[in-house]
Amino acid sequence: MNIMRTVIDTPQSPAHDSLIDKKSEFIANACHVSNLDEAMLFVQSVRMQHPKARHVAYAAICGDKNGCLSERMSDDGEPSGTAGKPILDVIRSSNLTDTVVTVTRYFGGILLGSGGLIRAYSRSAASAISCANIRDIVECKRVMCNISYQQLRMFKNILSKYDGVVEREEYGEFIRINMLIPTKNIEEFAISVRNAFSDAILLEQLGDANSIS
Repeated sequence: MNIMRTVIDTPQSPAHDSLIDKKSEFIANACHVSNLDEAMLFVQSVRMQHPKARHVAYAAICGDKNGCLSERMSDDGEPSGTAGKPILDVIRSSNLTDTVVTVTRYFGGILLGSGGLIRAYSRSAASAISCANIRDIVECKRVMCNISYQQLRMFKNILSKYDGVVEREEYGEFIRINMLIPTKNIEEFAISVRNAFSDAILLEQLGDANSIS
């Protein structure tokens, strides 16, 4: 089973690279998105940055909470299958999800042909991804509990030992902690909490989620 990964560069500061092929300039960007709507917003922002570009081809892959992947791509006026599909293939072969890649082309006056376009768009997408910050996606359980202020330090030490991540803390009479625990560690984490606090802390599982390691 392949480990899925994601680009963590943001839409505001995407991974970026460019190349020249027969006087055409190809400018590639890659960034993290949570869904296809966010991917399209990023594509629109790239088009606004390059109003004189001939083409802004793109591809995106996003996953849902059940692990199902959705894809979208566009040749943006290039011959069918010569731009969006090569970009998508690069994202797939990199085992990436929640990622969008755009390749903006400024035409240089020389036709590249279908094979040349496929190679240029593939190389451009790969170069942006090679510049990106990439992390593994870890399957997790979302867990909530209430603890006392005296228990906080020891609890967080146990949480860290099992690679847990705090999502949110709410302070009142008690501290309510929402956290993500890697699924592979959840049983040992629960046992450690029970042993350390003599069943004084009740862990409530709220469902599945993903975390970026």
